[in-house]
Amino acid sequence: MKGFRFSQYIPPQDPDKNTFENLLNIFLQLVTMTGGDVAEALSWLTNLDQRYQLTNPNYGIGDFIEDLKSKGYLTEENQQGKFEITAKAEQTIRKSALEEIFGKLKKGKSGRHKTTHTGLGEEQGTDRRPYAFGDNLDHIALTDSIRNAQINHGFSSDFLLTEGDLEVVEQEYKTQTSTVLMIDISHSMILYGEDRITPAKKVAMALAELIKTKYPKDTLDIIVFGNDAWQIEIKDLPYLQVGPYHTNTVAGLELAMDLLRRRKNPNKQIFMITDGKPTCLKVGIKYYKNSFGIDSKILNETLKLAAQCRKLKIPVTTFMIASDPYLKEFVKEFTKVNNGNAYYSSLKGLGDLIFEDYRRNRTKKFN
Repeated sequence: MKGFRFSQYIPPQDPDKNTFENLLNIFLQLVTMTGGDVAEALSWLTNLDQRYQLTNPNYGIGDFIEDLKSKGYLTEENQQGKFEITAKAEQTIRKSALEEIFGKLKKGKSGRHKTTHTGLGEEQGTDRRPYAFGDNLDHIALTDSIRNAQINHGFSSDFLLTEGDLEVVEQEYKTQTSTVLMIDISHSMILYGEDRITPAKKVAMALAELIKTKYPKDTLDIIVFGNDAWQIEIKDLPYLQVGPYHTNTVAGLELAMDLLRRRKNPNKQIFMITDGKPTCLKVGIKYYKNSFGIDSKILNETLKLAAQCRKLKIPVTTFMIASDPYLKEFVKEFTKVNNGNAYYSSLKGLGDLIFEDYRRNRTKKFN
């Protein structure tokens, strides 16, 4: 009898390739932390190599830089002649963030989330119902229908299948969701010896990559807010840095609402990542600022927008990456007015919370 004999297979090791892949992972992490400053990231990488011996005598940081260029991760083709990461590197950073943050979570069967609404939808469900005139013949459950025919008419040489024996598979609607992700870039996001902006960027990149690959009909707009608010592209995320800003939550919400008004999807939502209270408001061409406690003037304008979002059926989910009691009171009041959700999260758990909330919101209609 012919067959196969199996023995333990140890794949051949390529030290240079392994070194490159390991260094690439570290390098992309450093690029994210430095806001896209390649020179600074390479300097940090060199220092780490000196301390932890990341390279070997046959493959050094110089070889790694050459490989980055030859493999399309780095380019010097710009007016300044300095190193810049390419679109390929930007996408690799997003994929790395997706794997780091969402990779450990269990995947759904098809990678698409459904509503509880049934009818003339786009995707097969698990429920069955009797056939009705007008149903698509492609939706007939053949096995169940044949079983019904045998039960109803018995076993005989003349097989009989009637309209009353037929069952069809219910079709489920797939929701489409428009999401605006607001990221606080005020100065407090790097204060007190804690880097809060890098995890926020990673979550944004992971969410962007998740939507682009798993839910292409969904939309994601990303805005940042400090003294003002403005929209950024997904490709800009690795370069995002905090500034000497206060926190103008009103400007962020106004821009988010404006973006969502243009979207035709029935489901709309806002995710807001912040570590503090609103401390800034633009009145005409001037800025009204107060960082000492919760200013009633700023608070009232913020709550007005929370109420407007609720009226427009746009829930705001706030991810507060700080635990000060008075900040919790602000978030609690804001959430109550908006009828949204709020999480008080450490940086470590931020990605899981956003993923779960995004997935949950995709399974229901807000209107």
